Amino acid sequence: MIGPAPASEAHPIARGVTALPGGFALLEASRVLLCADAHFAYEDVMGGALPLWSTAETSATIASAARRHGVREIVFLGDVLHGSSMSAGAVRAVQDALLALRAIAPLTFVAGNHEGRGRGRSILGETVEACERDGWHLIHGDKAPLAGTPSIIGHLHPSVHLGAGNAMPAFLAARDLVVVPALTPYSIGLDVLSDACLAALAPYGLTRAAVHVVAASAARVYPFGTLSRVYHFLRSARE
Repeated sequence: MIGPAPASEAHPIARGVTALPGGFALLEASRVLLCADAHFAYEDVMGGALPLWSTAETSATIASAARRHGVREIVFLGDVLHGSSMSAGAVRAVQDALLALRAIAPLTFVAGNHEGRGRGRSILGETVEACERDGWHLIHGDKAPLAGTPSIIGHLHPSVHLGAGNAMPAFLAARDLVVVPALTPYSIGLDVLSDACLAALAPYGLTRAAVHVVAASAARVYPFGTLSRVYHFLRSARE
């Protein structure tokens, strides 16, 4: 498995899967860019108290990564939208952002729990419950996994908590599971050291020793080694 390594602009985390800055994963064989939990139109869905800025900023980040890596497809691993009930202006903002992304590569939307009963189709168009790429089962991650099926999920928003309210998005990777961090700027994420994170990994039969952590900033990825190693190191540092 992947051990600690220097920071870099890309790092392999599983069979044919590379972690990229910004919290994107790349399927090398098919050149598919994976992104999770964008939560577009968050501000509007939450009541419009904040300016609707994150949709344009997040979609621009996706576009930049897609161009840089010459991708052939962009797959959203669920929670593309923060919710399906939004103003007409927010719908236009989301659809304009997606139109710009479609000019770069085809888009596939895996529906998540935030898309609701309509699965986001009224805004996104066609959505799917899961898809297969390069031998990986691509799902959101809010439902029970398929036993023995290599899967790549979102949903958990994993991050390394650094203290003082700061956190860095992080990939969690094992032989048959990759968890892609959230793109939304509004979530501090699930602390990878927490018992809640360990419980979230339990349905996949994983222990801290079997999972590797790769944190991601906007410009670099940081392979920390196993979750058990990070757990013992940071727990000791906090005491």
